[in-house]
Amino acid sequence: MTRSNPSRLQPAVIVILSGVVAAMHIGKIPPAIPVLREALGLSLVEAGFLLSMVQMAGMLIGVLAGLAADSIGVRRSIVAGQAILALSGFCAMWAARPFDLLALRGLEGLGFLLTVLPAPGLIRQLVPPARLALYLGLWGTYMGTGAALPLLGGPAIMEVVGWNGLWGLLGGLSAIAAVAVAFLVPPERQQPAPAPAPQADGEPWWERLRTTLTSPGPWRVAIIFAMYTSQWLAVIGFLPSVYAQAGISGQTAGSLTALACLINIVGSVAAGRLLHHGTCARHLLYAGFATMAATAFVAFTPLTAGAPVLRYAAALAFSAVGGLIPGTLFSLVVHVAPNARTVSTTVGWMQQCSAFGQFLGPPFVAWVAGRYGGWHLTWIVTGMASVAGLLLSRGVRFDRQ
Repeated sequence: MTRSNPSRLQPAVIVILSGVVAAMHIGKIPPAIPVLREALGLSLVEAGFLLSMVQMAGMLIGVLAGLAADSIGVRRSIVAGQAILALSGFCAMWAARPFDLLALRGLEGLGFLLTVLPAPGLIRQLVPPARLALYLGLWGTYMGTGAALPLLGGPAIMEVVGWNGLWGLLGGLSAIAAVAVAFLVPPERQQPAPAPAPQADGEPWWERLRTTLTSPGPWRVAIIFAMYTSQWLAVIGFLPSVYAQAGISGQTAGSLTALACLINIVGSVAAGRLLHHGTCARHLLYAGFATMAATAFVAFTPLTAGAPVLRYAAALAFSAVGGLIPGTLFSLVVHVAPNARTVSTTVGWMQQCSAFGQFLGPPFVAWVAGRYGGWHLTWIVTGMASVAGLLLSRGVRFDRQ
């Protein structure tokens, strides 16, 4: 590793911060749903699709975006992704119809993919192997951190500049992130990477795709990740709406949800440290899914209707201990990839399966809530995902490298 100036941010940290900025585009929707429903006349189910529309690109082309990142270079992919996020945010400031916003959310999904898919592979090149699990565990916090920040500050910002201003502000942050990655993260050819550059051997993209999709490891981590993200986004994404229905103000609901989002970091960081010290990845996945199933029951069952503090504590535990899952999977994915040239492709496949779950999860939870007159059956939907995740985790193998 080349020695860097201690007064500057480490390149790997810049990559992680870029992921946080990308995730802020995901997190801007939950606090804006009440405002958007009033301004654009969105129904609850349409709001659910707005929550998950950003995942449309991931659901359709996640693995292809990963292939593109492997082909064009991981740093260039991140810069391009942030540029797309910036453009989408600026264009959305003039959106006047639900269709306009939904279409731009699909474009944001593409930018999000190009930003986050190459990040684990780039981090692998930027940090020494002995610290890889720690940094990948830290990378696993990007979604919780990025989603929490708009929840915390979004309501106050929208009171001043409206939802359009919030979109424009986040577009500006993506533009800054694109410049930072372009100028402060070294190109791949300058990195002492432990593996050849993606195109070093001239392997065609379809061979990398075939190699990835005929290996069992990428499939397993991809479906496990889908079982996690589908329920996490559904629960966290609708918390502001749940609290609004309970008569809690938008700012308070946003702050409560932001803490539930932010505390997800605890599990992801803990996963990195525990894996670094030799804890079995399978046991961490067991703990995450079992806790999510139990706490979702406590948070939504009518039996706890008179105990709001207990319900909120359960939501915090749902997110905090559930954070073990992404922290573990992002450490796993660089090892289950068939070879070093398919890391972004494997992450892309993991994101594609994850996006499919996220695309269906929030609208399905919203449909159940609308069909049965409340959120009291949410725990059944999330519990099914947790059981599937537990069963799939039985086959996980992870040898520290």
